[in-house]
Amino acid sequence: CLEHPDLFKLQLRAILRSSAFGNVKILFPLISSLQELRKAKSVVQEVMDELVCEGIAFDKNIKIGIMIEVPSAVILADLFAKEVDFFSFGTNDLIQYTLAIDRNNEKVAHLFSPADPAIIRSLKMVIKVAEEHNIKVGICGEMGGQIEYTILLLGLGLKEFSVAPAMIIPEVKKIIRSVTFEKTQEIADTVCSFDDAEKTTKYLRDIARKIIPEIF
Repeated sequence: CLEHPDLFKLQLRAILRSSAFGNVKILFPLISSLQELRKAKSVVQEVMDELVCEGIAFDKNIKIGIMIEVPSAVILADLFAKEVDFFSFGTNDLIQYTLAIDRNNEKVAHLFSPADPAIIRSLKMVIKVAEEHNIKVGICGEMGGQIEYTILLLGLGLKEFSVAPAMIIPEVKKIIRSVTFEKTQEIADTVCSFDDAEKTTKYLRDIARKIIPEIF
């Protein structure tokens, strides 16, 4: 987008114009540095200034967020939190880039796991930063729709889920309604003590199986 500012501005213009008619947010993907974020935000401001000059309505307080999907965004989360309104985990890319695993390479694809301790620690770290800076954090990607991880994510403090497959939504809701928040925290604490992805996966699936046995 930054290499093609004309196209980028056209897209932002459309988003901003639509914000006059409903609840719209801007979410930047694959942000890896503050410089990238600030440059993107400056382009947003340019488009806003143009719309003001043209007398075109838009939400001047539109929320801007970033995807957390590369290791540098996790490490710099406290700095990003001062410059955005919300975070959203892109778990597919976060797992791939954190573990240096190409899911399309059959020799290493089996190592791609949301249960890897490095991923769970990354999620916990960013959620804590978001809470400290009073900004929202959500999740998208396959992990958010895998019900064995729902309780873990709740226990880590995640409250917003983006779930693509419609057939999974009832199961996720059932999981959420079947446990107390205190229980999810206990489970998350237990998982954070594990150092093995396979052990974590088995532990979480055993819990989910008791709630929705037909899924497993």
